[in-house]
Amino acid sequence: MTDPQLPPPPGARSTPDGPPPAPPAYAPAPTAAPVPPAYDAAPVPPAYDAAPVPPAYDAAPVPPSYAAAPVPPSYGAAPVPPAYAAAPGAYPTAAPVAPAAPPGAYAVPVGGYAVPSGAYSVPDAAPQRSGVLGSLALVFSLVAAVVAPILGGISAFEIGRRLPYGVSSGNDLSVLSPARDQVLWAELSFWTGTVFGVAALVLGIIAIRRRQGRGAGIAALVLAVLGVVIFSAVVLVTFAVGGAAGFAGSPA
Repeated sequence: MTDPQLPPPPGARSTPDGPPPAPPAYAPAPTAAPVPPAYDAAPVPPAYDAAPVPPAYDAAPVPPSYAAAPVPPSYGAAPVPPAYAAAPGAYPTAAPVAPAAPPGAYAVPVGGYAVPSGAYSVPDAAPQRSGVLGSLALVFSLVAAVVAPILGGISAFEIGRRLPYGVSSGNDLSVLSPARDQVLWAELSFWTGTVFGVAALVLGIIAIRRRQGRGAGIAALVLAVLGVVIFSAVVLVTFAVGGAAGFAGSPA
């Protein structure tokens, strides 16, 4: 027996008061099969938020740019004067005019220089030296080897003609009195040839050494050496010829 005020315990069948209801007089027609309920589509999973973006850190600090090393001043350069602005209202200055060439200065010909004609030739590496020294030595040697023997030969012929009997080997020079002038000319020609021959020798050696007329210097050297031999031979021959001529013309 339960309290009517309290709800029936779970699992207890409720029995209403009075008799049970009578069954229906006819059986109900069978109903169609129940349609299964239409389930909703699969639930869409919730859209999660995208992956969190990492925070943007500040960029690495840029090192401070130090000032460049100071450039040492260049000593000795002339300071450039500042360009001052022209004063307002100043008169305009004329353009600078190039200085004119002084009178007598060399001027470039009108139209430029002419192109040289002919093939290009390489100039000599060494300048050509003058051959005056060798030529002078050759002239001196010719005087010693040619002119002096001619003068000596003429004087010797006159001496032999005036002294047909020859000259003794004694110390008495009075025998030369008849040909006193011719003996003087013979001595003069001998010493002249000697001086010019020595000068030709010296100048010839210098000309050969300095290459100033080397060929003429060699010829002068040879003639100066042979000059003594030529003079002696000419004087002896002409003296003998003159003595023979004087002996033939003398009275018996």
